[in-house]
Amino acid sequence: MIQIANAPCSWGALEFDLEGKSLGYRQVLSEMVETGYAGTELGDWGFMPTNPDELNKALENKNLQLLGAFVPVAMAKPEAHDAGVEVALKTAELMYNAGYKNAFIVLADENGSVEVRTKNAGRITPEMGLNEEQWKNFASGAEKVAKAVKDKFGMRTVFHHHCGGYVETAAEVDRLMQLTNPELLGLCLDMGHFAFGGGDPVVALEKYYNRIWHVHFKDFDPEVGKESQVNEYDYFKSVEKGVFCELGKGNVDFPAIVNILKNKGYDGWIVVEQDVLPGMGSPKKCADWNRQYIKSLGL
Repeated sequence: MIQIANAPCSWGALEFDLEGKSLGYRQVLSEMVETGYAGTELGDWGFMPTNPDELNKALENKNLQLLGAFVPVAMAKPEAHDAGVEVALKTAELMYNAGYKNAFIVLADENGSVEVRTKNAGRITPEMGLNEEQWKNFASGAEKVAKAVKDKFGMRTVFHHHCGGYVETAAEVDRLMQLTNPELLGLCLDMGHFAFGGGDPVVALEKYYNRIWHVHFKDFDPEVGKESQVNEYDYFKSVEKGVFCELGKGNVDFPAIVNILKNKGYDGWIVVEQDVLPGMGSPKKCADWNRQYIKSLGL
């Protein structure tokens, strides 16, 4: 049975060092429950309790499951791999000891840290990508993290492609999938990021279904995407302008995606993400809209 979760980034708790503060985790978890969600992701390290007993209590009190944690690592740089492994193991240990042994490490590039990728999110050209040596480093770094987590805790790792990082376009996602072991590294397919990066998430869902262990529902507003191209917005400006809109208001074909998931017997979680910058909009209203929209699709 497919279950529906949300994530702290929908309340402004993003993995970037930004001005402004997100809401506290207690309020975020309460609003998740009030708007009909059954699970969450961890959010930035320190957003939720880092003591496993306290983390378990916070989630148990709300009857919420913990599905995973976002871990950014600059994997194109070999010198960053060991530190990335340490962070992933620390994060996995917290979730494991809190009782969430099936949670994922949601591995990503250190998004927003490379100027050319951040400035050109949504309009990446091949010249802005990794060279052969960097691709080898990137893939080996991702596998190193995934193997360390699997060996120590038996937990799985999925890679989250992301605008503002080195794996954004459909071609880049494909390259990483080709370069990595399908038994070791899965894919977290994020519908909105895939669309913003110029790809068709329905095609990606069909193509990589056996690698997709975790699913993020995010929508993409093509009008904001066009505005971003014309005005050359960077990644953060595009987010501020609402490039990731409420579900059903963009161009991601969620009815087709839900049909594919149902027909293939997907029994994992769907995590809603509608990235907002701290202080932006009304996260609870958006969360409610998104949950009601997913209900209209039969989930």
